[in-house]
Amino acid sequence: MASYEYVSPEQLAGFDKYKYSAVDTNPLSLYIMHPFWNTIVKVFPTWLAPNLITFSGFLLVVFNFLLMAYFDPDFYASAPGYKHVPDWVWIVVGILNFIAYTLDGVDGKQARRTNSSTPLGELFDHGLDSWSCVYFVVTVYSIFGRGPSGVSVFVLYLLLWVVLFSFILSHWEKYNTGILFLPWGYDISQVTISFVYIVTAIVGVEAWYEPFLFNFLYRDLFTAMIIGCALCVTLPMSLLNFFRSYKNNTLKHNSVYEAMVPFFSPCLLFILSTAWILHSPSDILELHPRVFYFMVGTAFANITCQLIVCQMSSTRCPTLNWFLVPLFLVVLVVNFGVASHVESVLLYTLTALFTLAHIHYGVQVVKQLSSHFQIYPFSLRKPNSD
Repeated sequence: MASYEYVSPEQLAGFDKYKYSAVDTNPLSLYIMHPFWNTIVKVFPTWLAPNLITFSGFLLVVFNFLLMAYFDPDFYASAPGYKHVPDWVWIVVGILNFIAYTLDGVDGKQARRTNSSTPLGELFDHGLDSWSCVYFVVTVYSIFGRGPSGVSVFVLYLLLWVVLFSFILSHWEKYNTGILFLPWGYDISQVTISFVYIVTAIVGVEAWYEPFLFNFLYRDLFTAMIIGCALCVTLPMSLLNFFRSYKNNTLKHNSVYEAMVPFFSPCLLFILSTAWILHSPSDILELHPRVFYFMVGTAFANITCQLIVCQMSSTRCPTLNWFLVPLFLVVLVVNFGVASHVESVLLYTLTALFTLAHIHYGVQVVKQLSSHFQIYPFSLRKPNSD
């Protein structure tokens, strides 16, 4: 199991033929961020591996998640009457979030600058992005938290799924069209949230208790922006790009079934995790919201990573992900009724299993592709140059 090969010979052959194809039409990205990143990348030494930049940005996102988990474990810190997160924490999280976003923007530029672009670099970047979704959303939740002035844990769960589906939608597009259309929402959300973190440190979380307009609260604005961006920008643009490819007869999958296969596993993940929440005898989401979000986000990341491997190698996406099997069994057990402490143990055990399995998957895929392309993932040296 330690040396299990997740990437098949057919997929390795597909990676050999892979050519990067992406379209970015976001004005914020094109006219502000890309010129900024073009300047920043010149600061990095030419010996610095792009994947090291990518991984550093991911670690900053994880650090923000853990830092906020320490100061706001149950999402009550921003509620009236509770001890609030210190102002310096908001400043640190805001700065680190923007640095992580910047590193995510310059890693590809560093790869082209050092002539070290590889399919592994793109897979590594987007694979970590898929896991970052849950870290990012859950950290943002602490701005409002739960309670009378915040958002309920179930609403946040649904908002997390809006973000997750928005993310996988762009890779579903590429799976079918061969082109990655970069979503507008990503750049806008990263810049906005980095700014909001800093503002929170200045004005305090109490400022978000007040109505934004009439009786429309800031928490409602937060919810409306996530849903509105998904329904009014991300989804319509994805469907438009898909339709254009259909009209031009350039779709990679002709049948409706094959085109929709990438949605099977995430939809089942949503159904099973929601069924667990609704039938939980101990109200598991209220009891352990942070762990439950992380469990769902990690399973989603594994599903998405397998999709990315398939769309890059032009191979068929697996119909179902094995993570769904233990989740289904746990939901089955929970439906028969278990004690509160037993259900908590099941959640923590499942979360640990998913985390270890996903890390193993990532490490093994990186090892396989590094060996296949004869490169070091975190160095610009070639193996035969030692």
